[in-house]
Amino acid sequence: MTNTRPTVAVLGIGIIGAALARNLARAGFAVRAWNRSPEKAAALVADGVTAAETPADAVTGADFVLTALNDGPRVLDAMRAAVPGLRKGTTWVQVSTVGVDAFDELAAFARAQGLFLVDAPVQGTRGPAEQGKLVILAAGEPGIRDRVQPLFDTIGQRTMWVGEDGTSGTASRLKLVLNTWVLALTHGVGETLALAKGLDVDPKLVFDAISGGPLDNQYFHLKGGAILANEYTPSFTVDNAEKDARLVLQAAEHAGIRVDVVAAGAERLHRASEQGHGDKDMAAAYLASFED
Repeated sequence: MTNTRPTVAVLGIGIIGAALARNLARAGFAVRAWNRSPEKAAALVADGVTAAETPADAVTGADFVLTALNDGPRVLDAMRAAVPGLRKGTTWVQVSTVGVDAFDELAAFARAQGLFLVDAPVQGTRGPAEQGKLVILAAGEPGIRDRVQPLFDTIGQRTMWVGEDGTSGTASRLKLVLNTWVLALTHGVGETLALAKGLDVDPKLVFDAISGGPLDNQYFHLKGGAILANEYTPSFTVDNAEKDARLVLQAAEHAGIRVDVVAAGAERLHRASEQGHGDKDMAAAYLASFED
């Protein structure tokens, strides 16, 4: 039987991009991967992914282009480099967290190139990405939803369609709002356990006190457990969390909204990075509570 599954070009093979490419290949999609560091794309060949030398090579003849890079400027650079291989009418699935200003540039690029843009940032980190259990926050024209849904069903456990215009930034704005909550939780866990240490309070008592009550949540146990174990294998790094915090701050400034906790948290993440923890999981922001 001929494989009729679509071809997907994945631009950006970091923690999320690599997981997406693997899952799509395992599901039968023809996947081509490109990354600025070629060895990351080459590492996926054993999973049935074709490593492309350039963005243009990756996107030539592709049904979908999926971008999973660190920020808006890098996404735009990759897509500009892909232009020689892009064909008008290609569906561009943009899953990176890029913020408001950068998204407007990406939307203008999509219009200029005649691409169908699906604004689809994902909620989730390494584990959900590897398990195909991300939540996709998606905005795109109703006419292309059926086309892109099999891709979303492969990489995620749930798709939230939140808008009918992929160039409006509806989904990207929602992602910034949700990231504000994630940042608050992360710093709440870190500072709670840091103060427990400073006051010589057994941290297990903190877990026992909140368990089963209104203050309990899975995230506290996940990140709190990592802190207690001194285990910071990254599912989402300190540096990426700082980047996202800065994007929230930019958006809030444009909206005339003060987000003082996010501002303080961004500085806390920056301090953790300066201490040498930038490539660790964002739970390592806990370490910013201490001088050494």
